[in-house]
Amino acid sequence: MKGFALFPLLLAGLLQIAAPADAQIDRSSPSSAPRKRTAPARRTIRKPLPAVDPTEGDNVDGDDLTIRRAAVTALGSVKGSVVVVDPTNGRVLTMVNQKLGLSSGFIPCSTIKLVTSLAALTEHVVTRDTAIYTGRYTSYNLTTAIAHSNNEYFGILGTRLGFERVIHYAQMVGLGEKAGLDVPGEQAGVIPEEPPKAGGMGLMTAYGEGFLMTPLELAALLSSIANGGTLYYLQYPRTQAEIEQFTPKVKRTLDLATKDIDDIKDGMRGAVDYGTATRAGYDPNEPILGKTGTCTDFRVSSHMGWFGSFNDVGYHKLVVVVMLTAANKSVNGGVAAAVAGAIYHNLSEQRYFTADAKRLGLPDITTTYPCCRQ
Repeated sequence: MKGFALFPLLLAGLLQIAAPADAQIDRSSPSSAPRKRTAPARRTIRKPLPAVDPTEGDNVDGDDLTIRRAAVTALGSVKGSVVVVDPTNGRVLTMVNQKLGLSSGFIPCSTIKLVTSLAALTEHVVTRDTAIYTGRYTSYNLTTAIAHSNNEYFGILGTRLGFERVIHYAQMVGLGEKAGLDVPGEQAGVIPEEPPKAGGMGLMTAYGEGFLMTPLELAALLSSIANGGTLYYLQYPRTQAEIEQFTPKVKRTLDLATKDIDDIKDGMRGAVDYGTATRAGYDPNEPILGKTGTCTDFRVSSHMGWFGSFNDVGYHKLVVVVMLTAANKSVNGGVAAAVAGAIYHNLSEQRYFTADAKRLGLPDITTTYPCCRQ
């Protein structure tokens, strides 16, 4: 019995030797070594999921079928929703699983860190280079904290910002209100009225506790980052006449500095390059910028996987939001990133992002494609 009692002490001693007290990992400066292009990762499902048809009940009138086919193929039979928007004008190009995509929202998980970042930069709480010690011998700056989605870093920012300032910026970017203009069936998300009683501001600004966000709201937020600060009403034209007469409608111009937006973009670029979204596939010639989100929505006992993204170069700009949900931990932000990466990769192979790409207009309602049935 004495031997068993001494084992924990021996193990502790070995750990102290392996990790000296003065060791510290500095993640405030990511490696500048160029990375080679990587293909989007395959979606790895830990446990078998019941087959679902995410397109059931969808109305595809007005959709860009090139994009829709890519989205449906990438999503497969996983329960989730994909929303694709043109960030230059707010037009919804396709929405897969419209019932889920238009619902009253889910916890945003770590995608809320985009709001926290905008608030912290605009309020001069930090700069992009401010290193914050987060424990475990590690420090981050804003770029690497976004890229690695460090919860401690954003919990500290939330505490420094306070509840009122965080809510102000959440409302400014459109959370808690309908993102669409006359989009049938759309419901608005929810903004908390007070910090969470357990966990406080840290849970709120790192995990999105207290918020409910819809894929459309995240798409509108990302569009405003992608286009430099214009928050558009999202419009979903359904008829040929609506498409031909489509006119962008600005909800508001955000009071954000271009430098602050660029700083956040650098973190989102890092997420795909070396952080939590590497499964999207890195291509220095056609970079994807994105933010993952992984958590559990205890209201509905569901695990969530989010990935909000946009391409930063190319003739056609797209915002792609993937939201996945499952009863087990088979989905997460990395899986959602792989789905989005497959969409971009598919479209790139079709030369969709080049100037000579052929865009589809009103879909043929007699199409036999299984992705696009009425």
